Amino acid sequence: MTPGGEQLCYTDSYAQSTLATVRHVETGDATLVVLDRTVFYPGGGGQPADRGVLLRAADGRTWTVRAARKAGGEIVHELEPDDGGPPTIGDALQVDLDWARRFALMRTHTALHALCGVVWRDYGALVTGGNMEPGAGRMDFEFETMSGDLVGAIEAAVNDELARERDVRVNVLARDEAFAIPDLIRTKVNLLPPGIEQIRTIEIVGLDLQADGGTHVANTREVGGIRVTGYESKGRINKRIRIALNDD
Repeated sequence: MTPGGEQLCYTDSYAQSTLATVRHVETGDATLVVLDRTVFYPGGGGQPADRGVLLRAADGRTWTVRAARKAGGEIVHELEPDDGGPPTIGDALQVDLDWARRFALMRTHTALHALCGVVWRDYGALVTGGNMEPGAGRMDFEFETMSGDLVGAIEAAVNDELARERDVRVNVLARDEAFAIPDLIRTKVNLLPPGIEQIRTIEIVGLDLQADGGTHVANTREVGGIRVTGYESKGRINKRIRIALNDD
């Protein structure tokens, strides 16, 4: 496969649908499809891959996309098993996200960045891990101790920051320029491979600036509020905070 497909998830998180042409198809244990452009996010940085459907314009035939991933610089779409066979190279398709799921992930991801920004600003604790699902997530921090009072203060501070309606900006910087920014990497271990020359950053204006490849909302008001649903120790200096969006 030759890289070159347009990957809209990195430039426009709100793109829900696009028209595309099939460039490559593989069959076997799973059917894999590469398109010349896509709105699917392939997963990474704790954010799950998107789901959705492909629709062939010629006859209305649809395929369910159950996952996506990066391979050879391309975003590869993994289809649910289908007795009717896969699309073929050259097919014109409409590419549609499961938008409700994606938007929940965008809100959750931005909420986790707000959590990270508050913890770094107020306590100087690095991130040691993280994961999310639509509407909920967790982050692990380099804390020696944690208490209900501490977690309550963090929850209140995060909700205060989200309510300030801070803009969320995406930028792409040359590697040297990006690494000249103090504290750009908030993880205990730098997970960026040395060969990457362009670094994508996410900034919650006035609160947080980090290297990140995921999808986010444009303003913290779209997150709403969060609540801490639990906290636990994962080691001597590794404490986990679980959050959920306040959608009840």
